[in-house]
Amino acid sequence: MKKRLTEQQEFEIMKLVLDKFLWVGFAIMVFGAYKMTAENLLNGLVWFGAGVFLLILFVILMVKEYEIIR
Repeated sequence: MKKRLTEQQEFEIMKLVLDKFLWVGFAIMVFGAYKMTAENLLNGLVWFGAGVFLLILFVILMVKEYEIIR
């Protein structure tokens, strides 16, 4: 038998996952900002854009999966 999670338990798990994705997206954006200032502007913009894309993608997935309609 599978255990069913309550809405509160699902939300707590989502917060743990969200935190990890936010750190990864933020780290990629910081790396891109570093590349823009230290090396090549275009290369840094690509890395920065990849971080932004990752964060936007996760927001879309999160809203799609965890939208609770009452």
